[in-house]
Amino acid sequence: MRYTVPGFKYFFTFILLFFFLAPPVLFAQERCGSMSLLNKRFQERPDLKVLFNQREARLKQIINARIAAGKSMKTTAEVTIPVVFHVVLTRQSLVTDEQILAQLDTINKDYAGLNAGAEKIPLYFKPLFGQSGIRFCLAQRTPDDVPSTGIVRYTTLKSSFDYTTNQLKHAESGGADAWDTDRYLNIWITDLSSTTLGYATFPDDGVPDEQGVAIDYSSLPGGSATGYNQGKTLTHELGHYFSLYHIWGDDNGTCTGTDEVEDTPNQSNSTSTCRTGIVTDRCTPSAPGIMYQNYMDYTPDACLYMFTKMQVARMEAAYETYRSLLSLSNGCVPVNLKSKDASINAITEPEQRLCTNVFAPKVTLINKGRETLTSVIIHAVIDNGTVQNYNWRGSLQTYEETSVTLPALTTTEGNHVLSVYTTNPNGGTDEDATNDEAEFAFIYYEAFDAPVTESFESLFPPAGWDIVNPDRGITWQQTTAAAKTGNASVHIANFNNLAIGQRDFLRSPAVTIAGTDSAYVSFQVAAATYTNASAVQNVWDTLQVMISTDCGQTYTSVYKKWGSSLVTRNSAIQTAFVPNANEWRQEQINITRFIDSGEILVAFVNTNGNENDIFLDDINIRTVTVNPNLKEAGFLVTPNPSNGVVSVQFYPHPAGLQSVEIYNVNGQKIAEQVIAGIVSTNVYEFDLTNNPSGLYIVKAMFEDRVLTKKIVKN
Repeated sequence: MRYTVPGFKYFFTFILLFFFLAPPVLFAQERCGSMSLLNKRFQERPDLKVLFNQREARLKQIINARIAAGKSMKTTAEVTIPVVFHVVLTRQSLVTDEQILAQLDTINKDYAGLNAGAEKIPLYFKPLFGQSGIRFCLAQRTPDDVPSTGIVRYTTLKSSFDYTTNQLKHAESGGADAWDTDRYLNIWITDLSSTTLGYATFPDDGVPDEQGVAIDYSSLPGGSATGYNQGKTLTHELGHYFSLYHIWGDDNGTCTGTDEVEDTPNQSNSTSTCRTGIVTDRCTPSAPGIMYQNYMDYTPDACLYMFTKMQVARMEAAYETYRSLLSLSNGCVPVNLKSKDASINAITEPEQRLCTNVFAPKVTLINKGRETLTSVIIHAVIDNGTVQNYNWRGSLQTYEETSVTLPALTTTEGNHVLSVYTTNPNGGTDEDATNDEAEFAFIYYEAFDAPVTESFESLFPPAGWDIVNPDRGITWQQTTAAAKTGNASVHIANFNNLAIGQRDFLRSPAVTIAGTDSAYVSFQVAAATYTNASAVQNVWDTLQVMISTDCGQTYTSVYKKWGSSLVTRNSAIQTAFVPNANEWRQEQINITRFIDSGEILVAFVNTNGNENDIFLDDINIRTVTVNPNLKEAGFLVTPNPSNGVVSVQFYPHPAGLQSVEIYNVNGQKIAEQVIAGIVSTNVYEFDLTNNPSGLYIVKAMFEDRVLTKKIVKN
């Protein structure tokens, strides 16, 4: 067992802590990793500390106004928050439903001030005893309005989770995805690694889908964490969730820290054992001493009894300021099943971008009624066009679902919305029309002829372009803050994006490049970093250019830059980057190898590293077709005859060319272009306007040969 070591074992940890008045030191005895996390964040992002200071100042004003008005949820308007427990364990038998129900009962009594231990609060702290109007209920429905018990179990292959990674909160890393964090309080129960018993996020901090609380299964009532198995870990962590700090101020015994609550005594450090009577320390050397009975201390569970009135005021103010959307949730309301209720749960096809103008929609049909669903009419329509009807027959029990492919539809070029809805379930009236319909936006355009140029000056996304934004978070946007040419460009705000690793695609129309000799993608880029670009082992913003030859189904990367190879401002900056006129760089990519594919799609892909913003402008997808005569001859001088300006062209690229020279009939050299180093072009121009009419000789001097052509000057 992990909890057989004698002595103190109560390590509350949380991801983001509003701690800024005390110096950056570690917790007493280094029992908690949250300070090291926070100090690291502050070192990387000093602007976060400024943000915390500003928000703390605003919260204090709200608390003071609340106290002055005598406002309290306990006496005015109690709120009940829907809770979902995500049980993520290798063995589900480690946690019973009865333990979770006991845990829910514990936090409800602790926050209401109705716990049995409240009577043990000493007389000198009784006047400070706070009772909150915050209540908790097990969620009665999922975000999709499916009946739920509020307890969801996930069997994982991971033996434990480290709180510093937050892998617990994502299914892709062996954990469990949060339910909508604006509608539910998400609580993860798992085996936390090392000696951590719990951690929480503060309001409005971090990635939205990571908001909530995580606790070790051993801390549940009846769990195996000796001394810490009465459910008070969750009480404590919920305090952080509602913006409470540790009562000792996390100052490592210096007495300079603060929990930002006026009615809690100053305290030199956390409490590790059950105490009795008046206890003083160097920060509070006189009676009544420290409040070791407070839930925000580390005292063993049996001796934790109370929040103070000011702690309650702070939690309720933080709730109303930052988490009030929870009060709008219907998560505590049981689902009222209707007899007849068919629903389109999702449109799974087509893709966002169509490759042809004919497609067969595919939808997920779900029965949300009590009756077995045996028939329903499914209607599909593009924009405001003609409605196509499909009679479905089958057998779906309550909350069963099936995939249905509808008859093919034909669309036109442009941006469209596909609507699919149901009527006549089992031949009757649908008793809940609110869930009958689903909509899906898609685009269809014939391939554009090259060149395709875009400077983002008007409609966005431009015609034929689209954006793929899987997390529906920060993505590519048009901006007038900076531009290489004109007044606008496109950018992505990595500076403010906490979704590390998220990829967002800005995709061009399909472009025809068949039947040409070469093809290129060029664009202007401007980028900067937050971290020093020479730092090692850093997670960088990455820009890729990717080519798809199958309408976005698969991609080939043709350009990939990050860090020092991407930036156009050499110095790191701690504010959102906006380039000046000189901080743009043109990039050109040869995509000739894709000509045989006929049509290509170009995607500009940003992978977020939470560094700084990236700007793009003047995108040009172009082709080059070589003069057939030049192809045949390999060396051509045009026009011939000429009135003055002549162009000397080579095909293929003239590797090894040293110079191009022009002589008159007397053998005198009248013009010359010398090539030093790498041959950069296959076209050389000369102006013979001021030379007399007559015959001239053009010589191409290679390392191993000489080519000549005659030209007549009129």
